[in-house]
Amino acid sequence: MRVEIWSDIACPWCYIGKARFTKGLAGFAHRDEVEVVFRSFELDPNGPKGVSAPVVEMLAQKYGRTLEEARGMEGHVAQSARAEGLTYRTEGRDHGNTFDIHRLLHLAAARGRQEELLDLAYRANFAEERSVFDTGVLLALAVEAGLDEAEARAVLADDSAYAEEVRADEREAAELGANAVPFFVLDRRYGISGGQPAEVFTRALEQAWAGREVEEPAPADGACEPDGACAVPQS
Repeated sequence: MRVEIWSDIACPWCYIGKARFTKGLAGFAHRDEVEVVFRSFELDPNGPKGVSAPVVEMLAQKYGRTLEEARGMEGHVAQSARAEGLTYRTEGRDHGNTFDIHRLLHLAAARGRQEELLDLAYRANFAEERSVFDTGVLLALAVEAGLDEAEARAVLADDSAYAEEVRADEREAAELGANAVPFFVLDRRYGISGGQPAEVFTRALEQAWAGREVEEPAPADGACEPDGACAVPQS
């Protein structure tokens, strides 16, 4: 079975959703026969490269809230992340264009190190004081993931490198009807949207493996849409 996951490093629910999916997969009897592939989806594809802004300020502007209210929204998401055993900083994070990150993830996929780089990028963005919108940080993450430094540097220096692979993923997402992430596709037959609980993923995997139609889960409390808008639970 193949599971494809469309996501963006800037999306907190993708960070949380990956952790929940990993737990759900661990509870699936045939987990060793599941291939997981990560696909590109940019929340802010029109954002200027190399420019970032504080997440709290972006949330306040997007939702018409005060900075204090935006910090409260981040706090709600942090609670969900920490419930999954994830570290989540509510201050000091920034938001911007993730095209270079996705291009590097495609290089990592070609070298068999995609998930390693993805996990490092999530950790840098949500748990550490490291901006994934900084080229130097991206290069360091690539090396940490086991990629060749010279090759990673060359990809970052050439805006066309792996660009078509990123765009192809995004076209496929549109064709599949994915308008928010994370978005999970099982064997190109069933789609699951949002950061669902782990048990929902386990049940979906079991149903798909048995050849049964996967029950459509209730809407998850967390997903991020293009332009950076993320659903935030209020309790």
